[in-house]
Amino acid sequence: MNLIIYAIPVFFLLIGVELLITRMKKLSYYRFNDAVTNLSLGIGSTVTGVFLKTLTVLVYIKLFEISPLNGKIPNAWWVYVLLFFGADFFYYWFHRLAHEISIMWGSHAVHHQSEEYNLTVALRQAWYQGAFSFVFYLPLAVLGFNPVMFFVVSQVITLYQFWIHTKLINKMPAPFEYIFNTPSHHRVHHGVNPQYIDKNHAGTLIIWDRMFGTFEPEQEEVVYGITKQVKSWNPIWTNFEYWVDLGKDLLKVRGAGHAVLMLVKMPGWKPEELGGVSEPKPVTPETFHKYDTEISPGLNYYVLFQFIIILIASTSFLVFQGKSPINDSLALKVSLAGLIVFSLMNIGGIFEKKRWVLFLEYARIVILAVVIIVLLNNETLSNALGISTIVISLISLVWFSFYLDEFKLQAANSEYKTQTV
Repeated sequence: MNLIIYAIPVFFLLIGVELLITRMKKLSYYRFNDAVTNLSLGIGSTVTGVFLKTLTVLVYIKLFEISPLNGKIPNAWWVYVLLFFGADFFYYWFHRLAHEISIMWGSHAVHHQSEEYNLTVALRQAWYQGAFSFVFYLPLAVLGFNPVMFFVVSQVITLYQFWIHTKLINKMPAPFEYIFNTPSHHRVHHGVNPQYIDKNHAGTLIIWDRMFGTFEPEQEEVVYGITKQVKSWNPIWTNFEYWVDLGKDLLKVRGAGHAVLMLVKMPGWKPEELGGVSEPKPVTPETFHKYDTEISPGLNYYVLFQFIIILIASTSFLVFQGKSPINDSLALKVSLAGLIVFSLMNIGGIFEKKRWVLFLEYARIVILAVVIIVLLNNETLSNALGISTIVISLISLVWFSFYLDEFKLQAANSEYKTQTV
């Protein structure tokens, strides 16, 4: 059972509560474009994870089946406790190495790109991180821990980490702070302050950081993000920007030895011919300039409207996995996932007022209507839902058309800046 999917309503309820409290206290913990991008990356990670998890689950099950300890461990409460410590221990080492090895950092950097810190950041995940992390848990399969038990425990560890992504909670009682990961500990982990970088890698138990020398208490105010700002709201680009930069550097490096070192050493390590290693610079909230863009209020409302539709569609896609005729067709499942990702990409393009989104947003709305018609012909959706979706598509076409001049003005300004530089 996928507990995380069923926890989605709780996630959004808590995000709503946090947002309400920050508004009441007049705290600027949320920016609309940042929060939507965080949630878009979370949606994309969950949707694409449907396909990736099939492989990772099969590998774990296969190793469990051939393990000499298969069937030797009872289904008792103390086994769950033991498994919890084991899974949390291996999570610590995955998470730590994901910060200390360049090629692994590429699978994790997405989670740290947000320059805000709120509950939406917890859902901001790279779409392929599972391909790296699942390997660390395979010893548990060899040790004979039942796959069902493991998947339940690993989801509990993941769910725990949601609430620690907040600035509203200062400190927990001292005994709790000493043993468990808390918002204070995890704020440090998301900091780009030099003393905070690569600290507090714990999932649930902060004792691992205390044991292995990576613990750092929260002292000065945290500045959030990564040392090289991604400067984009496009979820596809944010997933692959690190790899593009790394690939460009690998093409410039002299010799295979240095190329290998760039993959296995700390993120940002470069040989002398590429400038060497640059030390992180001291930052404060006053000196750090967050990436931001502006669109008109009406266009923001359009984005919110479209995002709610995407969220409903994505949740339905996830909840009805294996419970609908749609899932009998892998091609259709891939197509629906692709349409969701396509929609998320367009939202990022709207935030940045990219000229290409003018054509692609119209295309997306039309494609959505066509998909509904196809599904109706296959009798997988009700007529009422299909008609409602087509009406929504027509409303979207008209609504988006009101803002064409905003994109054209942005393009004209960009051309002017290019000519005057």
